[in-house]
Amino acid sequence: MELPSQAPPTIAILGAGIGGLALAIGLIKRNVPVTIYEAAPQFSVVGAGIGLGPNSLNAIDLIDSRFRERYERVKTRNERPEFAHSIFDALYAEEGFGEKRGWTRGSIGAPYFTRSSAHRRDLLEIMESFIPDGTVEFGKRALSVKQVGEKVIIKFEDGTEAVADAVIGCDGVKGITRRTVLEETAPKEVQPIFCGMYIYRGIIPMEKAKEILGTHAGDAKFFMAKGKGVAVYPISQGREENFVFFATDPNPWTHGDFTIPCTKEEMITDLEGFDGRLLKLLDYARPLRWPTWHHPQTSTYYKGRVCLLGDVAHASSPHQAAGAGQGLEDAAVLAHLLSLVKTSDELEAAFQAYDTIRRPRAQRVVVTSFEAGLLYTWQHPEIGDDMQKIVDNANERLHWIWKYDLKADIKEAENDFRRLCRR
Repeated sequence: MELPSQAPPTIAILGAGIGGLALAIGLIKRNVPVTIYEAAPQFSVVGAGIGLGPNSLNAIDLIDSRFRERYERVKTRNERPEFAHSIFDALYAEEGFGEKRGWTRGSIGAPYFTRSSAHRRDLLEIMESFIPDGTVEFGKRALSVKQVGEKVIIKFEDGTEAVADAVIGCDGVKGITRRTVLEETAPKEVQPIFCGMYIYRGIIPMEKAKEILGTHAGDAKFFMAKGKGVAVYPISQGREENFVFFATDPNPWTHGDFTIPCTKEEMITDLEGFDGRLLKLLDYARPLRWPTWHHPQTSTYYKGRVCLLGDVAHASSPHQAAGAGQGLEDAAVLAHLLSLVKTSDELEAAFQAYDTIRRPRAQRVVVTSFEAGLLYTWQHPEIGDDMQKIVDNANERLHWIWKYDLKADIKEAENDFRRLCRR
């Protein structure tokens, strides 16, 4: 007599950002039912440019090869052939960009690396196209996530509840699922830590960028100074230039989750000593100071039936352009593991295998990204403002991120899962 087949576990994703959508795409591709709960009333396009290295593109391919094909159509490369394999060109932020010192170029990259970036809006539009209608419930801001018995209950601000066999938190750097996972065992790790920097950012039409920066527009550049800097790079297939100014702040951030309004004069004061051409970019910046946060310590990415993915697990500073890629790698691994789960009893084994394979690598990215921020703002205790040593260091520090065998890690995670389930 055949036993009746058990219904597949119900999976809920909290958050419809890049990490949440990437996981959903992977699950849908593998015929795993999923529901996404998103606080916003619609898909959000907050943010600007996103850089994706070779490891990120491999992750996209493993999530769903159609995702990779669509991304290839909208990605933006550096404009000039000599910078095709450069993540950025390191220059001085001072008047003349270092030419008075005899410094004209500090290319950072690798022969196997091809610069690739996109506007966050374009990337999200691609991802949304793979999500069937009815998969996302908007206007669902979670107040609590709690496991009761073998179910996880999500309580929302609108008074409703959702029940699932498992919840994947993709709810951002200050997401509430982090508290659910860590509060009892590592309460000091729940809140993110201020990176000691805030940023000014904006997007400028490429024709205007070229009027201001000349030949320095169209290719990724990082202009450096003591305690500050600015990264610029093309997005929107070369129609726009994204820029991010960094300013060091040694004081604790006491303004909660919020950006701080400021004046253009305050921005200029922060960036004293910069070449006037760089300061002209501020005409296109929003007059806001954006704090940068990270999670340098995370003891576990799961507790019971609640699991963390992306920034809520391992938010990092942006100086290695690796944060989004780590969320995509998370999604590729976890989508595969959840596709192997036959009954809800196996969910924790999937999460344990995911935590074992993903946490060491992702946390190393967090730590090294913070180090890169110090390096690129001349605060590294051993290197300081020695630009050649900065370039040499930068050209060595990224290979382990880019040259990553994700397929091998997925296979190792699968083997670990099967061992835990005694299959």
